[in-house]
Amino acid sequence: MNDRTGRTEYVDVEGGRIAYEVVGDGPLVVLSPGVADTRSSYRFLAPLIADAGYRVASVDLRGHGESSTGWGSYSRADTAGDLIEVIRKLGGPAVIVGQSFSGGSATIAAATNPDLVSAIVEIDPFTRPPEYSVAAFLRNSHYRRGALLLGEFVLTGSVRIWSKYLNVAYPGRKPADWDSWLAALQANLREPGRAKAAQSMCKSKPVDAAAQLVNVHCPALVVMGSNDSDFPDPEAEAAAIVGLLPAGLGRYEMIENAGHYPHAQYPQQVADAILPFLAGRDHA
Repeated sequence: MNDRTGRTEYVDVEGGRIAYEVVGDGPLVVLSPGVADTRSSYRFLAPLIADAGYRVASVDLRGHGESSTGWGSYSRADTAGDLIEVIRKLGGPAVIVGQSFSGGSATIAAATNPDLVSAIVEIDPFTRPPEYSVAAFLRNSHYRRGALLLGEFVLTGSVRIWSKYLNVAYPGRKPADWDSWLAALQANLREPGRAKAAQSMCKSKPVDAAAQLVNVHCPALVVMGSNDSDFPDPEAEAAAIVGLLPAGLGRYEMIENAGHYPHAQYPQQVADAILPFLAGRDHA
């Protein structure tokens, strides 16, 4: 594990509490991970952003990591509200970086709280209902294997199945601490209520996020792994999300050879895409 982490802090929201940690000083950047993951997903990227002169808060989703379990619902809009409460506590406005499920939450937060969100970065996001097709499923074996494992996890909540999915979602290059990181994630998911929370999030549809894309009025960057098994055509998905934003606000960057978690596989390349986007944003 990267040892450049802050101490765990919490913000109380209706229904529970959200855990986060802060490193660095400067304008606020809030990092939110995907389903069945913890804020350790950003263990490599957070220090790179902090070193560039930002105060970086890495957040655990409700039901995940060190956040509480037993929430009444687990929608993208719920997570958007949680992130806004973190920003309020730390003092915004902020840039939100949301990966996968949290990409949709970043969209909603920006659309509904423009005074607190100055820009958004979405990493391999589920921000609109995916356009699946039988032809793509049959043609793309990498996509097919990922989709089948995701479906099995939604049905079973099996940590073993999720681990198999991660092996597909991290194609090729694995982080240097893969074995220890995966063991820690598995242990967290086996705690009561955590796999159930992840299942609930996986079952939610990103229609709430898709409906808000037109209401985003801040700059937006989509960062997408070129070998993401969650989409039959990752670049087409990135372009489609940008196309649904108001004209001129969005753009996308591809991370070659990366899967669904480019920020953990290729953190420097992701930082190289994000930092120029952050530079000059007036969110101090």
